[in-house]
Amino acid sequence: MTKIGVVVGSLRKESYARKWSVALAELFPADVEVEFLEIGNLPLYNEEYDENSPSEYTEFRNAVSAQDAIIFATPEYNRSTSGVLKNAIDVASRPWGQSVWAGKPALILGHSISNISGANAVQSLRPTLAFLDMPVLAQPEVYLANSQNYFDEDGKLNNEETRGFLQTVADAFIAHIEKTLNN
Repeated sequence: MTKIGVVVGSLRKESYARKWSVALAELFPADVEVEFLEIGNLPLYNEEYDENSPSEYTEFRNAVSAQDAIIFATPEYNRSTSGVLKNAIDVASRPWGQSVWAGKPALILGHSISNISGANAVQSLRPTLAFLDMPVLAQPEVYLANSQNYFDEDGKLNNEETRGFLQTVADAFIAHIEKTLNN
């Protein structure tokens, strides 16, 4: 069974990043286990915690370690990703030399409520994930614009063409995971 962790870069209850992630997760094969990894409880990263980490850090690092691959779902905030997502990345990359991200295949799902579609947020994450030795799915890229138009009142994706695109993404990510982990 392949285990995919999802890190949602928005803490808002009705987060579109979470809705997009749920819609994508529903398209993976039955032998894939998807786990949403909580980041809202992580104290801000502080190197002084490396010697004696808060329990939230340890729990998050263990949860990341247990995954075969990671999806980063990020809204675009001020032409970049959210601070809470960057904090989670930093927490699990430390202490120095003990990153739990290394070697895990990654997918970046960017979105916004404008036409920009999260493209800047995705591009801001790429160099960080490259440094962390996370092979990121290159194609298809996932830029989702005008997120508020794609979900019904129950939070379900309401556009079949977009669902078809997300199925392509899910299939490509599974192939990327298999290729990366079997090499």
